[in-house]
Amino acid sequence: LQGIFVLGLPYALLHSGYSGLLLIVLAAALCCYTGKILIACLYEENENGQLIRVRDTYEDIANACCKKLSPNLGGMVVNVTQVVELIMTCVLYLVVSGNLLSHSFPYVPVTEKTWSVFAFVTLLPCIFIRTLKIVSKLSQLCSLVHFVIIFVVITYCLTQMHQWSWAKFRLSLEFEDFLVSVGVIIFSYTSQIFLPTLEGNMKNPGEFRCMLNWTHFFACILKTTFALTAFLTWGEKTKEVISDNLPSFLETLVNLCLLAKALLSYPLPFFAATEIVYSCISKDNHSNYRSPLLALTVRGSFLLLTLLMAMFTPHFALLMGLSGSVTGAAMTFLLPSLFHLKLKWKKLSFLEKCADISVFILGFLCSLAGIVCSVKGLLEVFG
Repeated sequence: LQGIFVLGLPYALLHSGYSGLLLIVLAAALCCYTGKILIACLYEENENGQLIRVRDTYEDIANACCKKLSPNLGGMVVNVTQVVELIMTCVLYLVVSGNLLSHSFPYVPVTEKTWSVFAFVTLLPCIFIRTLKIVSKLSQLCSLVHFVIIFVVITYCLTQMHQWSWAKFRLSLEFEDFLVSVGVIIFSYTSQIFLPTLEGNMKNPGEFRCMLNWTHFFACILKTTFALTAFLTWGEKTKEVISDNLPSFLETLVNLCLLAKALLSYPLPFFAATEIVYSCISKDNHSNYRSPLLALTVRGSFLLLTLLMAMFTPHFALLMGLSGSVTGAAMTFLLPSLFHLKLKWKKLSFLEKCADISVFILGFLCSLAGIVCSVKGLLEVFG
């Protein structure tokens, strides 16, 4: 999903101007910070002052915060939020795959939804994925394809340096357009859902904070370079997906690379969503715990659900924006800062408390603005 959002960054700069460059840096810092405080909630100090990992998942953190209200209430809310966001992400990959295939082969008399079915068929082996190791291999290939896309676009833009002009940047902003830019930029960095599992599977979890710093730093540099070079190349003609600005032969190449990226990206949110549901079912039915048949049933059901949603959900982009404004902002900003304040209040300094509260307020405002824009779009469509 981050790769798809990255292709929209030049368009975001078109509507946000110089403030967009600042937002790319600020979003990297905020998402890096919330990732760190989320992982901090997994640990508690023992009698000797050593940090011990006492929780394993986002669900465990939520349950620890809400145990006075209900032992499982927080975990249920987090799990539902995670599953909704992950499923919507999987559906988005199928919708995007159908769209990319349709644009890459316009002479084939096949609809976008039919192309989505073809993409779905290639994803059927996901039913048999049982470990994160397989998913990580696919994610490595996905990252490689992502760099190929970035390299092709930036290389072409560098050949057009003679027409670059800083005068293309806008100084005046329209509020709604600016909100769209904020959403694209912020959610190009989100990864909090996967961080507890990632940190728990590291050979040396002590290097997690360093890893998070460097990955967000390089992501910020790469995204800023990509967005800036592309926008300076096309200016006011910059399209929502920057590949549409490329010459036809490069557009087809990039679209096919995007298709490969979308298909290779699908297994990660799919695996995460099915594992959450599978673990919840297994807790309530110990006799079937780790049953291979149950696992296949859960994965098969989710795979079919994503196809049906991709085929029959009207105005999916608007619904994705609405759910993303709620679930994305909650998982990225609201819940990490809230949980950190709840679990670490007595040990936090005044500045740390202010930082958490500021992040919470910012996340709430971003979520509210996204909901308003999405609802307004839905009302216009159905009105």
